[in-house]
Amino acid sequence: MSSRDGDRRRVLSYEERVLWTTVTKAIAPLRATARLAPDEETETTADAVKPPRPAGPKKASPPLAPHKPAPPLAPPLAPLGRRMKRGVARGKHAIDGKLDLHGLTQSEAHGALLRFLRNAHARDARLVLVITGKGRGAEPGVLRRQVPQWLSLPEFRAFVLGFEDAHIAHGGEGALYVRLRRARG
Repeated sequence: MSSRDGDRRRVLSYEERVLWTTVTKAIAPLRATARLAPDEETETTADAVKPPRPAGPKKASPPLAPHKPAPPLAPPLAPLGRRMKRGVARGKHAIDGKLDLHGLTQSEAHGALLRFLRNAHARDARLVLVITGKGRGAEPGVLRRQVPQWLSLPEFRAFVLGFEDAHIAHGGEGALYVRLRRARG
């Protein structure tokens, strides 16, 4: 068996094939689709080890409560776009605010970022720069890892339209451009 790039792949041992067959037999498909005929090798392995069956008959599930519509989800985060990022790097698009999180703990930085984004959103800012720092050594800093995760949280999604690493002139990997939603009303 060889992969697309021509490298030789490792052949599975008997135990690995049995395990793989057991796992794949226990998985239910998401949709009903036409199934392919199993290999001869798969049939022999499937016969060797049979997955455990659930004991006893299944109980009827209780009636479901009336369906309540789910609250509307925020649209997915969108990156800046190549044209806008280039315009910001060249100074054609203004940065409406800047927040430097250097030297803050995670909890202090979280609160400061939330306050900063609320205020920027209230004054109808469109693009802000958040400086996290790069961290020391080969591993990225804590805030550099955490801030993108925070910006994806529901409490921030009310303000944030998207974010992306900043241009080297604005801090590169140690900073983020954050696009803000328009203030309603």
